[in-house]
Amino acid sequence: MPHEAVPLSDAFADALYDAAALREVEARAAQALGDDFELMRRAGRAAWRELLTHWPQAQRIVVVCGPGNNGGDGYVLARHARQSGRQVVVVHLPGQVPRSEVARRAAQDYFAVGGAVELFEGVLPSADVVVDALFGIGLSREPDEATLTLIAAINAQAAPVLSLDVPSGIDADRGCVVGDAVVAARTIEFMAGKAGLRTGAALDHVGALSLAALEIPAEWFDGAASRAHRLTPIALSRWLAPRQRDSHKGSNGRVLCIGGESGSGGAIMLCAQAALRSGAGLVEVATRAEHVAPLLARLPEAMVHVVDDAASLQPGLDRAGSIALGPGLGLGAWGRGLYERAVASARPLLLDADALNLLATHPFALPADAVLTPHPGEAARLLGISTADVQRDRFAAARALCERYACVVVLKGAGSIVAAAHETPRVISAGNPGMAVGGMGDVLSGVIAALRAQGLSAFDAASAGALLHAAAGDAAAHEGGERGLLPSDVMPWLRHFVNPER
Repeated sequence: MPHEAVPLSDAFADALYDAAALREVEARAAQALGDDFELMRRAGRAAWRELLTHWPQAQRIVVVCGPGNNGGDGYVLARHARQSGRQVVVVHLPGQVPRSEVARRAAQDYFAVGGAVELFEGVLPSADVVVDALFGIGLSREPDEATLTLIAAINAQAAPVLSLDVPSGIDADRGCVVGDAVVAARTIEFMAGKAGLRTGAALDHVGALSLAALEIPAEWFDGAASRAHRLTPIALSRWLAPRQRDSHKGSNGRVLCIGGESGSGGAIMLCAQAALRSGAGLVEVATRAEHVAPLLARLPEAMVHVVDDAASLQPGLDRAGSIALGPGLGLGAWGRGLYERAVASARPLLLDADALNLLATHPFALPADAVLTPHPGEAARLLGISTADVQRDRFAAARALCERYACVVVLKGAGSIVAAAHETPRVISAGNPGMAVGGMGDVLSGVIAALRAQGLSAFDAASAGALLHAAAGDAAAHEGGERGLLPSDVMPWLRHFVNPER
């Protein structure tokens, strides 16, 4: 069984960067091109092509420019739009004229073709498309009151918004909203993807994302550290190879699902079913006696055991290839006893739900490479901070959990983050709001535990499991819609995506 995560090749994951790394690449590009203005020219031209592709009938275009280089990109777009015969006006706040030499050059080129400028006085001109070129990656503090008023006006008008590089008001590194942020219909990124645009609140602002690489050779990124890797369902084939013809149930992993306090039998049932649908050869369930008959009626493939106390759990622990601990476990004496015995077992372990709450209040040293799967509220309890603090910087929260508990973390939510010590975090680029329903986390627990039992390292099992779960959720939502999506709707699609060779 492998213990080390295997690095992903570029064929399976997209590198995502922070602002500092991209500024290094910009400086390298400017030196190589011999002209600081060339990248701005390329960015503005790419943005104009993006606008033409998606809104070809647009005649009235308003470009809202800030004083930095993102505003310069906007002036380049505005010049192209003006030269194509569109009605174009650049809007900026009083006193916010272009600051850098290249941005001033872009503005002068726009004025040279008869371009018009208006100062913002509370209402934007009527438009078919509004271009947001206020900040880009340059946002470093909360916008002032005048800028917040301008952002609110962009969001209040009816035309679709194209944001250049980053929706203004979004922190490109953390993904949080700084004060207020533009809600774009589309965002065109320049050079490379930004880590912060793939997780948290940013996902409600970016709209559809596209990338303009600006003809930058890959070698110009050498030495620029990526902040994260973006995973899409194509990466599943990296981990889920077709099975050998002579494989048997014992070689396909044995999972022990522990939970189901009185009244919470559904949680452990979903966990067990997900483990089976994700390819585990054998799945045992340790639960309360009252849940045995319903569980066997629903899931006869599972081996269900009545566990009245921690001592009676030991035979199952001895057999387990991996353990899913927490779904419906409860916080009472029964749940605490099972939690303590399971954590002490030194078996490959996943903690979710009540196991995470017990870890926050009854901390134990976890086995090496344990996997935690908290939602933001659980992460906040584990770290002793607020949920808002977690969401303000999801990358930092995931990293802090890894450091505090010496574990692998799946920080759930929009753009789930998978993190481990000494590994580049992975962002799951799949999933949908319909998955925000009770029981969906229990499914994820079973999926990851099954992949861990099948031989993946903790980091890869967490990554592949979170991606598999999200892809299955998207397929189920596509089939019947997001509202009303149930965890049980995901089960058939787990089987589909866990066999990517199909």
